[in-house]
Formats: sequence, C-alpha cells, structure tokens
Amino acid sequence: MTAEAGASPDSELVSRVGSARPPTATVSNPPLVPLLRRHFVPVLVAACVAASGVVAPTASAQDVSTLESRKPFAAFSASAEKMRDSIVAKARLSLGTRYKLGGSKPGVGLDCSGLVRYAMSVLDVVLPRTAQGQAKVGTEVPKDVAALKPGDVLTFGRGKRISHVGIYVGDGKMIHASTSKRRVIETPITKRNPLIRQWLGVRRLVDSSTLALRDSLLAMADSLP
Repeated sequence: MTAEAGASPDSELVSRVGSARPPTATVSNPPLVPLLRRHFVPVLVAACVAASGVVAPTASAQDVSTLESRKPFAAFSASAEKMRDSIVAKARLSLGTRYKLGGSKPGVGLDCSGLVRYAMSVLDVVLPRTAQGQAKVGTEVPKDVAALKPGDVLTFGRGKRISHVGIYVGDGKMIHASTSKRRVIETPITKRNPLIRQWLGVRRLVDSSTLALRDSLLAMADSLP
C-alpha cells in the first residue's frame, strides 16, 4: 500500500497517534452553596456559642457525619422560653438524687456544679466542672428575684469565692444539691433560706439576643438549596 503524494509514512503515523490522545481532563470547582452550608454557617453558629462563654462538646467522627446530614446545630432553633423550660424540666428529674461531692451522674450522685452541668446539657454545651468556673459563663444578671428567669444560674459564696450554685426554676424557687439535706431539693428563695446571706450573683446562659442571632443563621442555612 503506497502513501499519498506529498505525505510520508512517518508523518501519517504521527497524525494517527496524535488523534488517539485522550482528551484533556477538566477540573471543575465544587458548588459554592454546599460549601457554605457545611463549613461557613456552622462556624458562625459555633462563634455565637463561644461568645456566650460556654464550651461546645467535642464531636466524634460519627457525630460529625450526623451533623452533616441535618441542619447545622438544629438544637438552637427552639425558642428561648422552651429552652428555659427544658433546663427546669431536666433539673427536676434529679430531685431526690443523693448529694455526692464531685458527683455528676443523676442515678449515682450529684454535687451542686454537677447538677447545673447536667441540667444545662439540654443546650448541647459543656459547662466548667466547678462552681467557680460556672460563675464566669453566660451573661451577668442583677441580683434581684424579680429579674430572674427560669434556667438562670444562682451563685453563692463569701467574698469573691464561689462555693455553691443552683438553678432558678421560677415562682421564687431554686433547685440545688443541698449539702445539709444531702440530696437535690427544690426550695424557696426567701430570707429564711440560710443561703440568701451568701447569694452573690446570677448568670444567664439562655440570652434572647444571642438566640436571635443563632436563629437568623439557621434561617439562612434553611434557605440554602
């Protein structure tokens, strides 16, 4: 078989090889919206949590995959009032639990800070373990029974030392792990209560302005396709 005039066999071979080359691969950028939903929005919501002075729990690999399959931080979409009610309800579940120094398990034993930490777990945050540490989180509220809201943390002690904490549950009452009664009790906040003389302050973890920002971020996440 002869080559066509003006074209050598070598040039014909090069032409065939060149035409057999695989097409150049193209690299496409990942869609922007899914990246925002997975990374940017959760970071902003987490920043709101950090601003409240509480520590978000460390998620395992299994937890991360679960979070990615849902709306980010969906636990914060509830109203402030419902959150406060949830704190009170969980605190009341521990009524009658025996007092145990260092205790953090409702079925075994609780001390004052262990009780507060347990009740506040409904917010999906982890508080410091000690009463002194818990007295530094959240927002400071005036020490006035009329200004209290259910779920507020009451701090007690002498001077600058915080030695006891409890949870305000409404109607002028608080729940705390009593060292004298040796169990978790619900008691009125009155002048007859010996703790009143040691009442130093109030901390609020459920703040409506912070929740409004969280809810707006969640609404933005929900609006993304």
